[in-house]
Amino acid sequence: MPVIEYQRIEGTLVPDVCVGALDTVRSVVLATRFDDLKDVRTVALDESSRTSAALVKIIFREFLGVEPRWVSSTPNLKQMLKGNDAALLIGDPAMTFQQQGSHIFDLAHLWRRYTGLGFVFAVWMVGATTTDPNTIDFGAACEEGLAKREEIIDFYQPLLGLAREELHTYLYENICFCINSELRAGLDLYFKLAYKHKLIRALKPWNM
Repeated sequence: MPVIEYQRIEGTLVPDVCVGALDTVRSVVLATRFDDLKDVRTVALDESSRTSAALVKIIFREFLGVEPRWVSSTPNLKQMLKGNDAALLIGDPAMTFQQQGSHIFDLAHLWRRYTGLGFVFAVWMVGATTTDPNTIDFGAACEEGLAKREEIIDFYQPLLGLAREELHTYLYENICFCINSELRAGLDLYFKLAYKHKLIRALKPWNM
């Protein structure tokens, strides 16, 4: 689940596992023709984003002191920038688009710059009627997935058209799959700022 959804729906966080980044994430970026984000006046948001859309709003409001106009859009950079100053892209489109002519801001890196903390983008959750997550071995499932990273790279490399070294760096260095104290602190701050800037209606307690 996008981590922001924990604050919006009923459910319990699965402990210890996540999708996060301690610094550069590569798959969540803001592309713009400006080299200074304070000059941005309109931002097209990838309509598939939730956590990242809230994050980019927090960065502008809390750290840059700027409130652009927000526009929801399909993840097509050319169309997004046709009538906007900046575009938020996540996932494969963020890693594969042609970057020439654009200034690229990695959102996890920006978060790190302003807070000194890592960022959690996604988590696993179980519903209120589901078995206690502590009785399900999500850690083992995570370890099984991590052990298959080379197979995952073999499969996706021809589909994405990226160099194998890029995908290796992404899965082994950019992405974190186990939460630690720094990511917990980053998540706590993110939730508090999301509430401060009215991106969530209430601030639920949480524990991972």
